[in-house]
Amino acid sequence: MKITIWEGCDPTITTAIKIFIERGSPYSIASRRYPILRLVQEVIYPAVAAYINSLPLSHKDYISGADIGFSELIKKVGFNVVAQAQKLLLRNFILTLDRQTSLDKCLIATIESLIELVSECASKRPKKSSPAKGVTINSQRKLGFCEFCGNQTEYSQFISEISEYAANDIEYSDHEKLVLSHRYCSNHKPKLTDGQWNPKYRQGKRSSEQFNKELIRLRRQCAKPNKANANSGDRLIDAYFFHWILAQTLTPADIGELRNIAQRMADSKFSDTKKRILILINQGFNQSEVAQILTGNYHFSMTRQAVSKALASVRKEFHINNHI
Repeated sequence: MKITIWEGCDPTITTAIKIFIERGSPYSIASRRYPILRLVQEVIYPAVAAYINSLPLSHKDYISGADIGFSELIKKVGFNVVAQAQKLLLRNFILTLDRQTSLDKCLIATIESLIELVSECASKRPKKSSPAKGVTINSQRKLGFCEFCGNQTEYSQFISEISEYAANDIEYSDHEKLVLSHRYCSNHKPKLTDGQWNPKYRQGKRSSEQFNKELIRLRRQCAKPNKANANSGDRLIDAYFFHWILAQTLTPADIGELRNIAQRMADSKFSDTKKRILILINQGFNQSEVAQILTGNYHFSMTRQAVSKALASVRKEFHINNHI
């Protein structure tokens, strides 16, 4: 099991997660002999309960299950719902109460670690199993996100539907099971149903290098949003990501959403030059001054008209709110 324990996580919960990882190999959401919820109840629940009891009243309600118990809540609504609910609670905490005290930092790191754990539990399959009675597809194939965006792959979506009892094996013919992609979602699958090459796949292929670059920058900045942390190697680009992320409600746990943002950046050809233009405009320079700065510092010819054209081509969601 791969569960990231965030630096600064509560020591008791850190220890519990490490024990959970050590013991978790045979457990899964589909196993009757080794149900993963039982392991959560035995190992994680006591640590979460102890941590919640140690918190002041102002902080208690930001951890899912504070009222009825962590494992009991998972039992009632499922791992995926708890993960999404915990993400929303974390966003609310950051927006309303977070003052970056040692208590706040510990709570954020602890919640992020618990989100990682719950998300891992939701997708964990048995070592050898069929996803449901009568289903004979290989459940050891790769599960996860599409290579070009934040959607689940076709195969992952199929497994998820079966796990939630939203689909019946009879609804899928043997041929359809065989062609489910474990690398791409339905939007980015290489070929369309008529056998023609999918233009979205080709676009994803062309922009995959930028997609991965932007995703790394976004995740780095989300991990430490209070300072420029994109580590792009360029001061202006780092400043752009710092200011843009500050206006969002994203956390590193929002992996699917971050991947979709990176995909839109890549597909819309949101270049590093455009990011530099946006941050310079945000800093108060006019378009002529921006052209002069870029020409002088980056050794390529830039005119005021080119700056204006570049600004007009940027999707509104990537603008920094003021001065534009």
